[in-house]
Amino acid sequence: MYQKYKSAELVKPSGLDLKDRLVGVQRVTKVTKGGRAFGFSAIVVVGDETGVVGHGLGKSKDVASAIAKAVEDAKKNLVRIPLVKGTLPHEQKGKFGGARVNIIPAAPGTGVIAGGAVRTVLEAVGVHDVLSKSQGSSNPHNVVKATFDALLQLRDARTIARDRGVSLEKVFKG
Repeated sequence: MYQKYKSAELVKPSGLDLKDRLVGVQRVTKVTKGGRAFGFSAIVVVGDETGVVGHGLGKSKDVASAIAKAVEDAKKNLVRIPLVKGTLPHEQKGKFGGARVNIIPAAPGTGVIAGGAVRTVLEAVGVHDVLSKSQGSSNPHNVVKATFDALLQLRDARTIARDRGVSLEKVFKG
């Protein structure tokens, strides 16, 4: 699922204190000749609030089992996100479908300035100070995936130094 991201570090769910956050539940309808069949789809974000996060989708005939399936799916897709002192290493844009998300690191004390699905993902990651703007589609599925696109492109200074084969000082001082 995260093959296109070089720095995406997959994480196993064992031993982590994961908290699940419900992004949204939709009632879906299938129309058959016998009438309408109602079901539910739930999108959930799980995270340990220290940089590990994942998202999942669950579908079922009732809400509780749809959420349970979504949590199980989210635990299969956990990734580690680099954080620097409660915020992000740098500004980043992400997009998925019609949704575009811009996340910007902020000074300590700013808080999480984000709306809807973006806020849910950033809180699950454990970011305390961040500015964000969501543009285009407000569909929670696409907004969550766009936020993950932005987060998975983040790289901290150590990773950049290792990739370039230079020291940390050279990354900062040029």
